[in-house]
Amino acid sequence: MAKKGKSKTPSNNIAQNKKARFDYHLVEKYEAGIELMGWEVKSCRAGKAQLTDSYVFFKNNEAFLLNAQIQPLPTASTHFVCEPTRYRKLLLHRREIDKLASHADQKGYTVVATALYWKKHMIKVEVCIAKGKQQHDKREASKERDTNREMQRALHRAR
Repeated sequence: MAKKGKSKTPSNNIAQNKKARFDYHLVEKYEAGIELMGWEVKSCRAGKAQLTDSYVFFKNNEAFLLNAQIQPLPTASTHFVCEPTRYRKLLLHRREIDKLASHADQKGYTVVATALYWKKHMIKVEVCIAKGKQQHDKREASKERDTNREMQRALHRAR
């Protein structure tokens, strides 16, 4: 009898913003719901979402996600016009919105979306308060990443 292979559980990540981790020091993380249309959910299931250059802005005591691209599927969105980069409302508690907005008003801070993922049957967005890095900080981060990579290679060769 043959062994049963381990069943792979599907990843719950839809999209990540790796550029934000490189460009900013991430100070504090929040989980937010996002208001989507039906075709956007179908596109997220197909993996057609992208968070590069997306950020959060505040208007009328509400939080909105801007520049998050969700490309429409040709089969699911044929009967109405789809905007891939429209404003999407974030679902947060009032305290969280107030705290994020006060940090966003400070000089050098911004609020960025770092991940889009499934939580049970809902799509969630990881929103972070971020402080911009200087150019020399980015160089140090890349040097540290290279040295860690070299150490891992040396350990792997030693086995």
